[in-house]
Amino acid sequence: MTNIFKIILPRTLFGRALLIIVIPVVALQLVATFVFYERHWDTVTRRLALSLAGDTALIIEMMRETKGADDYRAIFDSAERFMSLRLTYEEDEILPNQRPEIKVANRIVDRMLNKAFDAHLYRPFRIDTSSLGDDIEIRIQLTDGVLRVLTTRKRVTSSTTYIFIMWMVGTSLILMAVAILFLRNQIRPIRQLAEAAEEFGKGRDVGHFHPSGATEVRQAASAFISMRDRIQRQIAQRTEMLAGVSHDLRTPLTRMKLQLVMLSESDDVQHLQADVSEMERMVEGYLAFLRGQDSEAVVDTNIRSLINGVAVDAGRKGVSVFIAAEVEDSTEQTKAREYVDIVPLRPNAIRRCMTNLIDNAARHGEHVEISVSWVKDQLEISVDDDGPGIPEEQREEVFRPFYRLDASRNAETGGMGLGLAIARDVAHNHGGDILLSDSPLGGLRASVRLPL
Repeated sequence: MTNIFKIILPRTLFGRALLIIVIPVVALQLVATFVFYERHWDTVTRRLALSLAGDTALIIEMMRETKGADDYRAIFDSAERFMSLRLTYEEDEILPNQRPEIKVANRIVDRMLNKAFDAHLYRPFRIDTSSLGDDIEIRIQLTDGVLRVLTTRKRVTSSTTYIFIMWMVGTSLILMAVAILFLRNQIRPIRQLAEAAEEFGKGRDVGHFHPSGATEVRQAASAFISMRDRIQRQIAQRTEMLAGVSHDLRTPLTRMKLQLVMLSESDDVQHLQADVSEMERMVEGYLAFLRGQDSEAVVDTNIRSLINGVAVDAGRKGVSVFIAAEVEDSTEQTKAREYVDIVPLRPNAIRRCMTNLIDNAARHGEHVEISVSWVKDQLEISVDDDGPGIPEEQREEVFRPFYRLDASRNAETGGMGLGLAIARDVAHNHGGDILLSDSPLGGLRASVRLPL
């Protein structure tokens, strides 16, 4: 039952709030309609039916006091003029045994007329409320014929019925319109807050966002702004600290390199120079991991040019990278591709991310291939290789800082264990992620997915 309600209920806050307003209004309308039809209209219709039955009984009594059918014309004319009844007398006719069909809409009128005529007339009769449109026909069996009575439906129904229905429908529509306008204004600040949070999660500037709406929404917006300011302040402090650490670490390393250059050539000096170079490379790797892309601004970037530039840079380092041709799956995808050629992102950070993935692929495979595709509202950049791949149970572990599949922790064969960690950190700061899977080339596929 709970699952059924989850399926039926609207998913949006606007839809659920509107439903909360609509259901009581509809319930109230149904109750009011039931009370009106079963009480008010029932009472009014009964009185009008009794009036018609009384007039008809009076006419029959007057017909009995006349000398014959030739004198009925004066009575019929008076009835039409004063009672809105059109009367005809059919001599030697007999009522049919079958009763006319009754429509659901006429059930109350028909029931009241039958009760009223049963109470005033002790003769067979047939009432037809459906066949003649706006007219009601009543046939009464007399001694030597059938009296046919025609009257309009207004004679036995109240106009307040239609006024009541119009009033109910009109007020309901007005209430619905007011509720929709009010709810839209209340939901808009919540949507703006969600959009601002999403933009901030993608690393974009949301300085234009200001609290608005109800008190609770303003509190949530103010809390978001405070959180954003704290995060930006912490990022700025970390950037300043890293700049100082970078300078402090590089200075003694530079002095050591200069001192080694001044020493005479020997095996020990060469080993020391190699150690210093390795230390410098490790320090740069650690700082790159900690620094990420905090200080870089988000700009509109041509993703094609960026990928081509990464491939060219890799070629300069001796890594041959093949850029796969795009495959157009549908017109919708083609439109999306044309739209997202220019993507707002941090180009240097994305370039660092792709470079790390390419270096990782080239370290374990001989062929490296890059492909770009669009999956719904995401940009996907895949790097494939033909290497041994990574076991599925270790594909999440390799994103941990300093984690390496090479147990020897040799920087020459396994790196420092920061490449994939830096790459995923870049993707996360753009609101995306990196997923590892099996490559069509037989090795590993690293897919960078960025929201558009």
